[in-house]
Amino acid sequence: MDFITLIQVLDSTVRLATPLLLACLAGLYSERAGIFDIGLEGKMLMAAFFSAAVASVTGNVWLGLLAGIAASMLLSGLHGLASITFRGNQLISGVAINFLAAGLTVLIAQDWFKQGGRTPSLLTEGRFGPLTFPFADSVRDVPMFGPIYSELLSGHSILVYLAFLAVPATWWILYRTRFGLRLRAVGENPAAVDTAGVSVIGLRFAAVAICGLLCGIAGAYLATALQAGFVKDMTAGRGFIALAALIFAKWRPWQAMGACLLFGLLQAVALRFQNIELGSVTIPVQVMDALPYILTVVILAGFVGKAIPPRSGGEPYVKER
Repeated sequence: MDFITLIQVLDSTVRLATPLLLACLAGLYSERAGIFDIGLEGKMLMAAFFSAAVASVTGNVWLGLLAGIAASMLLSGLHGLASITFRGNQLISGVAINFLAAGLTVLIAQDWFKQGGRTPSLLTEGRFGPLTFPFADSVRDVPMFGPIYSELLSGHSILVYLAFLAVPATWWILYRTRFGLRLRAVGENPAAVDTAGVSVIGLRFAAVAICGLLCGIAGAYLATALQAGFVKDMTAGRGFIALAALIFAKWRPWQAMGACLLFGLLQAVALRFQNIELGSVTIPVQVMDALPYILTVVILAGFVGKAIPPRSGGEPYVKER
């Protein structure tokens, strides 16, 4: 593999890791507060549809982004209502959200656009275009530095940079602010937080809202930046891969970024290198495409060491009287 090909693979890695990273950070906030959320997939899917639909109708990608965030946060509110207010089973609530989004997006898309559950392809005004750094074109031919600066660092959409800036922001919020301290505490010992006079329900709803916000951005990125419109089940399991990355990272933001980049690298390699020949053996393209999902199974099977979730995760809090 020459240097230019390596830069191209890494460039694809960054693009493909972005929705995973946003969804992984979304799950991080929610699960740190004690609310397990396997409905990341459904929220991303719903956000992808509404962002593409609104961007297609209005021609304004920012309105599409807001619509995607609103749709995702609505599902987050539904999950919070079921699991926090009514103390329902968090896993069942997440599964219901995934099924609801999978069916509802196709139904509404077919009713609105009559294109078999798709939205129309987005034009330039309906998509997030690349941001070009200063002097990127001028230094393109400079050995080593030029391709790194002009292709790997420059040329991504604003949502890509937002996703990677969210990593240090999440670290700072969780470990350097009072809100973050309380959020982590409510996932470990909600009774102690309640005794201190802090609302457990309020903190958990705040975490669920942040989760909805980040999933909304992730879904909008899929439909208006990575691709040019919505298609059925376009999230393709990314929500579950993000959950696997979260477990791999042991619920820590910097490690979550590394795990998502690893998954993104596998997807980039699968897209770039197909039907690889190793001597007399040819690896089929289907095996390459399955690499991220194989890694997900390996991680969830427990081959990454002991990952201990927040102690009160998945348990509804009942205030003692």
